Amino acid sequence: MIPEPLSSPGDGLVSAAYSALTERGALHSDPAQIEAAQLLDTIALQLAESQARPSFLARLFEAPVSVKGAYIYGDVGRGKTMLMDMFFSVAPEPRRRRVHFHQFMDEIHVGIAQFRKKAKPRGDDSDPVAAVVKPIIKATRLLCLDEFHVHDITNAMLLQRLFEQLFANGVVLVATSNVAPDGLYKDGLNRHLFLPFVELLKANTTVAALPAARDYRREKFVGQKVYAIGEGDAARARMDKLWTRVTGGVEAKPTSVESLGRQIHVPLAAMGAARFDFADLCEKPLGVRDYVRLAHAFDTILIDDVPQFSRVRTDAAKRFILLIDNLYDRGVKLGASFAVPIEALGQDDKTRFEFARTASRLMEMSSDEYLAQSLRDTPPSEA
Repeated sequence: MIPEPLSSPGDGLVSAAYSALTERGALHSDPAQIEAAQLLDTIALQLAESQARPSFLARLFEAPVSVKGAYIYGDVGRGKTMLMDMFFSVAPEPRRRRVHFHQFMDEIHVGIAQFRKKAKPRGDDSDPVAAVVKPIIKATRLLCLDEFHVHDITNAMLLQRLFEQLFANGVVLVATSNVAPDGLYKDGLNRHLFLPFVELLKANTTVAALPAARDYRREKFVGQKVYAIGEGDAARARMDKLWTRVTGGVEAKPTSVESLGRQIHVPLAAMGAARFDFADLCEKPLGVRDYVRLAHAFDTILIDDVPQFSRVRTDAAKRFILLIDNLYDRGVKLGASFAVPIEALGQDDKTRFEFARTASRLMEMSSDEYLAQSLRDTPPSEA
């Protein structure tokens, strides 16, 4: 059960944002989501109180005020990521970061490998985890991790040491997951060694189930045609209509997604969806890892103005093939406008065979069966 919130229902920052969306019809009010919003209100209030310390020196030299985070779990499409994003956007903590769990762990492993590479020649036997955690603690008080799921023994054995140090230094964790903490790394190798982390996680977060009654992600696409064929105002109008349906009419804003130390510009994003022109994704120097990051950052992607490919667009065609492969593997919902019918997209002999597979996947991605499926759990580290 979720504890009684410190603020009255509807008074908190997250609850207010949620109520605004339901009042304008962008969301259907759901009791489970309201309860989760109130839990996040409590955390936001406590973060605000911890910021209101008497002086800069007090904040600098005193131990951080303890704030218990949240671990929200439930089936896909129930609004976990939406609520966390609402919380992140209003949380009164300047040192905050929101990142996919597997991307975060990727960064930890890269940091450890780099430390060991530098430490070996000089005989440094310091703890690599402590070295990697140090800059995180300096830059981050609130850590929001989406899709917390433990796949492999490497992460399983690292998490205890990692989060012991993060929690001890006042980092507040807000996480979403499809499984309860006790279900993490289920049936994994040497799972008994992982169980202390589960207890640590439960001690430092409020564990809350989100048994929302409806799969809101699927409902966006019921009865919708996700592709527009042709160019000009008519195709753009079809895409605008689909975008309004997907986002509930919520105002979209530019954002960015971090990938290998770079920022991928996202022209429009709202409610877990992103909208790009074809040139944004396929006529810029993006690669597989970039597309994997995008596939994990958004559950829905709309692409305007996909052209017919020819020999002069070979690089763009190859990027488009990679993009669709990664969106398909993840189960991301796709909306797009195409200059020509899908079967006529690929006219280049060098990519004709690969385009045959891409065309098949595009057709499948527009089917009711695909649109009804959940996202697939494909970690970025495996790409």
